[in-house]
Amino acid sequence: MRIHNLYEDEAGVSHFRDVEVEWAESRQSNKFSSRQPASGIVFRETTKDYTVDWHPAPRRQYVINLDSAVHITAGDGETRFIGPGEVVLVEDITGKGHISKFVGGAMRRSIFVALD
Repeated sequence: MRIHNLYEDEAGVSHFRDVEVEWAESRQSNKFSSRQPASGIVFRETTKDYTVDWHPAPRRQYVINLDSAVHITAGDGETRFIGPGEVVLVEDITGKGHISKFVGGAMRRSIFVALD
């Protein structure tokens, strides 16, 4: 399983990379990663008017897109389309951050899993 990772370099500039989930266990028709500690979960609904200019993430967190989509632009200029069902590990918590822009639909629902 591929996850988008938005991270920052030593200069505080954010970049994307792809991260593959490492499987720790397989049984029957299932694969499982190792358990990761999390400190909270936030459910979010975003309207089609949602666009946030440059901002760092408030904490390290997974953002799980349930429906609709978002364009995220990293500090280096790369823009990724994050579609329904996709996951982003957001780690650009200082520096310039990134831009988030709503794409399509009337409502975007997502889940934030805090890792702080």
